[in-house]
Amino acid sequence: MHPNPAFRGASQEQNLAFARQIGFGTLVITAARGPELAHVPFVLANDGSLADIHLARSNPIARADLPTKAVLSVQGPHHYISPDWYGPHTDQVPTWNYVAVHLRGTLEPLPPEGLEPQITALSAEHENRLIPGKRPWTTDKMSPGSMERMMRMILPFRLRIETVDGTWKLNQNKTIEIRARAAAALGAQGGVPDAVALSRLMCPKAD
Repeated sequence: MHPNPAFRGASQEQNLAFARQIGFGTLVITAARGPELAHVPFVLANDGSLADIHLARSNPIARADLPTKAVLSVQGPHHYISPDWYGPHTDQVPTWNYVAVHLRGTLEPLPPEGLEPQITALSAEHENRLIPGKRPWTTDKMSPGSMERMMRMILPFRLRIETVDGTWKLNQNKTIEIRARAAAALGAQGGVPDAVALSRLMCPKAD
C-alpha cells in the first residue's frame, strides 16, 4: 500500500464495495518454498468479514499448510500518467495512478460440502450483473453428473478478513486544476477502458 496518506482516505465501506464490485483478485501466502500466488474469483460476505474462494486441487496454495495468514489483493483501473498532462512548467515526473485494495486475514480450508453453495453464490453474483433480460445460468443447466465431476477438481476455502487497506492514487496530491487536466487527458485515450475508468475516478466531471 502506498504510504502517502493523501491516497489512503477511502473508508472501509468504500474499499469493501470496490473489492466486491471487482470480485477477482490475487491471493498470496508465504509457504515453505516462498510466496505462492493464485488468481481467484471470490464472494464477500455482506459485512465484509469473509471472502469465499475456490482453488484447483493441484494449486500449491490448496496443498499448503493451512490455516495461514494471507492477503487478497484486488486491483482496479490503472494507467501511466504523463507529466505533460499536468500543463506547462509544472516540473513534474511520470507516475502511475491506480486503485487497489488489500484484504488481509487467515486463509482456511472449508469442508467439501461448502463447495456447492459457494459456486452457486459466485455464479449468482456475477450472472445478475450481466445484460438485463439474460436468464441467469444455474447448475440445473448441467447434465446429470457433470457438475459433480467438475467439483471434484476444486476445493473451497475461506479468508477470514482482519484488516482492509485501500490505495486510491488519483493525483490527490496535486491541485484541483492540475488533477482535472490530467484526468481529461487520460480520458481522451480512446479505446483504453482502464484510462477512461481512472479518469472518471480522478475527476468525475472530466468526461
